[in-house]
Amino acid sequence: MATLNNLPIQCCGGRVWTRAKFSSRAAGTESSWVGVQESCRARTRKIELTFAKNTSGLVFCKLIPSERVSALEIRERTATTGVKEFQRPDSLGRFGQFGGQYVPERLEKALMDFEKLYNSVVTTYEFQAELNGLLKDFVGRETPLYFAERLTEHYKRADGTGAQIYLKREDLNHTGAHKINNTLGQALLAKIMGKKRIVAETGAGQHGVATATVCARFGLECVIYMGATDIERQALNVFRMQLLGATVRPVHSGTATLRDAVNEAIMDWVDNVDTTHYILGSVCGPHPFPMVVRDFQSIIGRETRKQALEKWGGKPDILMACCGGGSNAMGLFHEFVDDEEVRLIGLEAGGEGTDTPRHAATLSMGHIGVLHGSLSYMLDDGELFGRHSISAGLDYPGVGPEHSFLKDIGRAEYYSITDAEALAAFQLLSRLEGIIPALETAHALAYLEKLCPTVVDGTKVVINCSGRVESLHRWRADDANALEEHMYISYSPY
Repeated sequence: MATLNNLPIQCCGGRVWTRAKFSSRAAGTESSWVGVQESCRARTRKIELTFAKNTSGLVFCKLIPSERVSALEIRERTATTGVKEFQRPDSLGRFGQFGGQYVPERLEKALMDFEKLYNSVVTTYEFQAELNGLLKDFVGRETPLYFAERLTEHYKRADGTGAQIYLKREDLNHTGAHKINNTLGQALLAKIMGKKRIVAETGAGQHGVATATVCARFGLECVIYMGATDIERQALNVFRMQLLGATVRPVHSGTATLRDAVNEAIMDWVDNVDTTHYILGSVCGPHPFPMVVRDFQSIIGRETRKQALEKWGGKPDILMACCGGGSNAMGLFHEFVDDEEVRLIGLEAGGEGTDTPRHAATLSMGHIGVLHGSLSYMLDDGELFGRHSISAGLDYPGVGPEHSFLKDIGRAEYYSITDAEALAAFQLLSRLEGIIPALETAHALAYLEKLCPTVVDGTKVVINCSGRVESLHRWRADDANALEEHMYISYSPY
């Protein structure tokens, strides 16, 4: 496998780029170029670029930049000046060293046009009035900040002290998760661009449902790519997408899960870029997607700040969210990144344990590389095919570049949660609060077991309840470990 300073790289979109000429922002062809100039808008760097195929047919490339800011340098600068010094993203579409655009030439203009449109319209009164009206009347915002009284009582220490636990109820949105915050905004942008065809990827199915929902609302053609493995375990969401008028295309390549669905969606977009907009579901991919998705999801954090001020007259002390690609976590975190007294904790999929290859703990166990058009942390080639999570939405071998940046500067903390821990938390919230969370969300809830014994009395903990489970078939309530063997419908991927 090719590497970047011994770190793995997968080029955007996988095997299609064996035949594609890369743009100047990630220069190269299917042959080997040495000393190529990579032009990232205002910045030029020398790189060495070679190509290699792995056994799956995916293309990996080797880039050795002549200049690279280390995580230690960034952390030292942050300690001196604070995180506010950094633009997120900067003018190059980067978060520190992460992010950017590693895309074929055919997508370069589409991304530049998308960014230009976004920057020109997103803050206008007309756009915000339409978006906010739909968020209120169509989606059902704002969502409650709910005090989980019995869960709080459960985690109290013997002396009666402990954290106070609140849930940001994104599960109460129309379609059952946070995903519609982003799909609604991007559908409005697609209308303005005059693009009447939408493609998207989905893992657990909720981004697909949210995309199909907004396409039905605006009369747009909708094509959803979904791994064949995920189609089997998310049959009800497939039915919903089809009921809403979407075409669901199964993906059988690779491991037939989320990463492979992203590959196919990107390839469709390349082939139909003039008529099609790609509604990427998370804070991943080439610039400006990490920024656009984050901004549409940041309503979660803005509401949380307002509601916390109303409820207890201050800020939360700790924010927690599950993290696959990272859209629900970044939606909660973004508002508070500059409030350095607020702890930010992301929980990723530990699967069967990070001491095995069957996990998707990208930030805990991964390396820096290029995946789906962006420089970020990712799992290496062997881990790509061993990765696993009981939650389809966390079964992704990469993560958004801003999460990678926040990890490297020490602003956010990231830990892994095993399947067994998530299932225990899934049952606990259901039985104590009457709220059945998504298995993705259960990863964040599970960390309370480790967090609560360590915090001072009265610590305000807010967990993003990013999605819900609405249907469980053949579920044996006394045997949580059996859940993986039975059908479950889980909302809120990453």
